Amino acid sequence: MDILKLSKDKFADFLATLSEQKLYAPQKVGESLRFAPVTENSKVELDMANTTVPPKSIFFPQTETLYSYEMGNTEMQTPREVDEGIVLGARPCDARALVIVDNLFAWDVDDPYYQDQRAKNTVVGLACNKPCVNCFCLSVGGDPASTEGLDVLMTELEDAYVLEPLTEKGQKLCQSVAAVTEQAAAEDQDGAKALHQQAREMITRKIETEGIPEKLPTLWDNSLWQETADSCLGCGVCTFLCPTCHCFDIQDEVEGIEGRRCRMWDSCMFKEYTLHTSGHNPRPTRRERTRNRINHKYSYFVQKFDVIACVGCGRCINSCPVNIDIVEILRQAKEAL
Repeated sequence: MDILKLSKDKFADFLATLSEQKLYAPQKVGESLRFAPVTENSKVELDMANTTVPPKSIFFPQTETLYSYEMGNTEMQTPREVDEGIVLGARPCDARALVIVDNLFAWDVDDPYYQDQRAKNTVVGLACNKPCVNCFCLSVGGDPASTEGLDVLMTELEDAYVLEPLTEKGQKLCQSVAAVTEQAAAEDQDGAKALHQQAREMITRKIETEGIPEKLPTLWDNSLWQETADSCLGCGVCTFLCPTCHCFDIQDEVEGIEGRRCRMWDSCMFKEYTLHTSGHNPRPTRRERTRNRINHKYSYFVQKFDVIACVGCGRCINSCPVNIDIVEILRQAKEAL
């Protein structure tokens, strides 16, 4: 597959070509930076460390109608067929997160809502030239230029982007923008590789995860969980902004004779998440919920799917209002082990 070069002065034409399909890209929405549909009035923001909300919101929406119904009508109305689309500017950690979450939505029972979105969208990644201060992707199997989950990898040079197609969908996309791109010269490709290596060297936060998945559950009664929970507010921001968290609730909403069954994000950090109808709650305090969150990502998910359910994006650290640091929790767990 040919590696292409897109000059920045042709970026508007590039966007216009991609916009012939449904196009999602990072944009400022209120106070946050998130992926949103691109319109003629959109201001695409690729000059960013990372989005506030990961692109999981495209494939696994915060609120999603599964089907609707009406009293007296025996037929349920399901959402229309998903259109083909393009996700532009996903960081490699977020694309890798999609591959991790794929395990869950294709396990036991296939989830057609999630899988249709995954199949119909082409993911164009943007390599990290300047990782965030709290990024630690190298510690959990990632890389600033990882290609996992991507159809195309873009690398920003000083006056251009290098586009590397990785899949058939990626090749098709690159062919569609042939009029505004050219074949990348060897020096452009070497420049991209040099930036990738430079980015790796900029990541200073590291944690050795060897042994953690197997031994973490042995810290069941360790004081670490209470010490961490003592400062936790239980706001759930660490899970809502995590690209691999996938907890959800399903509810029926009825108004008059019409109703819908919908799925919305939930969090294992909320007391109600595990509250039984009987009134019993197996995770009654934040201590148990904190312990479960870390064990799930670094042990339970690994046992089930052989991969850590964390990509080291650092969002949970960046956004925690009381500065709880997952790398520090893992460091303390390593010491205890």
